[in-house]
Amino acid sequence: MLEYNSIIPLQDRSNDVLTVGELLIDLIADEYDDPFQGNSFSKFFGGSPSNIAINAKKLGINAQVCSAVGHDGFGRFLIDQLQKEGLPLQTIQYKDAATSLVVVTRSTATPIPIFYRGADYHLSYSAQLETSLKGSKVLHFSCWPLSRNPARETVEQMIETARQHQLLIGFDPNYHPMLWPSGEDGVQYVKSIIPKVDVIKPSEDDAERLFGADTPNNQLDKFLDLGAKLVILTLGKDGALVSNGRETLTFPSLATEIIDTTGAGDSFWSGFYAAIVKGYPLNKALQLGFAVSAYKLKHAGAVIDFPVLEQIEQQYFS
Repeated sequence: MLEYNSIIPLQDRSNDVLTVGELLIDLIADEYDDPFQGNSFSKFFGGSPSNIAINAKKLGINAQVCSAVGHDGFGRFLIDQLQKEGLPLQTIQYKDAATSLVVVTRSTATPIPIFYRGADYHLSYSAQLETSLKGSKVLHFSCWPLSRNPARETVEQMIETARQHQLLIGFDPNYHPMLWPSGEDGVQYVKSIIPKVDVIKPSEDDAERLFGADTPNNQLDKFLDLGAKLVILTLGKDGALVSNGRETLTFPSLATEIIDTTGAGDSFWSGFYAAIVKGYPLNKALQLGFAVSAYKLKHAGAVIDFPVLEQIEQQYFS
């Protein structure tokens, strides 16, 4: 069991966090709460795993992203951004498919996305990927690469290798039915992954898509009943509920200003992982994850100019 007052033990390896999944373009509407009726969108670096890796590095830990892009202008833009941030590129694969992108509303609530899938789901297992995985302390992935093969098979193999080599495994169950092939039971598949991971962070919307509408506490129980070890259920402006199967804690929102919600969940993961790697107890790592998320909400875009984690700790908890 993951104890709130204890430090999560990690293996002594050169890379801290390896994220796997989509690397893509976010086209975000320039006007708030625009149901795709506006005339202009701004281009941002995107993809949850890549956002987490970049932000984690800014917070003061080592990170790599494993993903696939196309041989096109958007792909070059994304790779250039990774290079500017100083992230290694050995686990980035080039595919004969268009770089994926998402068109997103700008919102102070939950953004509405439209998905255009391309190269991201062509991610394949490779010797270089395995080397990077075995040299990492934490593996993180989301539902995106699970939704289609060959990326799904790649992540399945990575999970097995990570468990054999005692990595901490984090899973973002951001299930969207439109990402899955028609006729496939994506919900059941996502549920089958839950007992294989250590930390899972669903939003209320994620939980409802997987289990139907219910109270937050009942949703927590459903994840735990499937074998989840630590469930972080985010509740928007109402904060979050966290359960390790024995004790449930309530965390209030630390947000004081909301400019853009895009990437707020990714920022939590970045702060949480940075705190775990830096040796904070689990309870404090959760608090710091929510502080990093609150800091991000004051800025537009999913990747922002974060200070190191210790400065955010001082700003929110001094």
